Amino acid sequence: MADSVLSLKNLNVGFPGMTVVRDLNLDVADGAFVSLLGPSGSGKSTVLRTIAGLLPALGGRIVLEGLEITALPPERRNVGIVFQNYALFPTMTAFENIAFALRVAKNRQEEIARRVHEVAAMAAITDQLDKKPASMSGGQQQRVAIARALVTGSRVLLFDEPLSNLDAKVRTSMRKEIKRLQSELGFTAIFVTHDQEDALTMSDAIVVLNHGRIEQIGDGRTLYRKPATPFICEFIGISNELAPPLAARLLGRDVKGRSFVRHEDVVLGAAAGIPARVNHVEFLGAYSRVDLEVEGHALSAMLIGDQFPELGSTVSLGIRPGAAHTFPEERR
Repeated sequence: MADSVLSLKNLNVGFPGMTVVRDLNLDVADGAFVSLLGPSGSGKSTVLRTIAGLLPALGGRIVLEGLEITALPPERRNVGIVFQNYALFPTMTAFENIAFALRVAKNRQEEIARRVHEVAAMAAITDQLDKKPASMSGGQQQRVAIARALVTGSRVLLFDEPLSNLDAKVRTSMRKEIKRLQSELGFTAIFVTHDQEDALTMSDAIVVLNHGRIEQIGDGRTLYRKPATPFICEFIGISNELAPPLAARLLGRDVKGRSFVRHEDVVLGAAAGIPARVNHVEFLGAYSRVDLEVEGHALSAMLIGDQFPELGSTVSLGIRPGAAHTFPEERR
């Protein structure tokens, strides 16, 4: 496993009268793509801004490449930031945008030109250096923003929801673009998003935050198929929570605590299944969503392909073996 390039140790962050992030510990491997995922208010953007030095830590330590940077100002942290709207200066060319931080640091003109051309070649935008943002595509602007973040020598890039304002088709294209650049240029990425699809498709590891604490860390398959808590089961993907009597019937055993089954793991037409009434059907192209009533309880299924049960009909319902997720009763 690669060595950690960034470590957060017992990190606490907040505002007057409110602690947003409590005792957070996280190690990020060199060259990894790590997403911070969670609902609004979970603390993901707060963590990112604290790493960048835009918010002070109330406690704990931030260590980058073996150097503690907790108290350093943003310009001395050697991390790059790619903002939601790329934050390129519209009146400047791509060259001028990339060179901006070097000029502020009063580097010699020859050194600025060398470093800008070097990072532009790495990002494959040498032919864009004389253009202004308005004449570039979204992908080219993204490359300029990444080049600007890398030109100062940063090997850790922080992405602050850069895809949140894009439509679905452009978003998919830009995900591939960012991931390809990260793979080609070898930087470590910490990517804040509220979109599960972004995190699942791009990340080596996903850090799921809930109320300022880490709920679970894992790759997408682990989070989806082996959720550690009820929160993960409900937040990642779409699940039914089974009422205890229904869970006992479907699982063939007494169940204490909470049980969940994902929509695609509900099987219609199961042999020796439980009768269920079809209350609603939605055709969504590649699959259909079916809302069912089972012994007075609501349940939803996702059917792939041309399965399309008749509204009001009765079907036999079961679940795929081993697909249910059960959690013990929570102590209060």
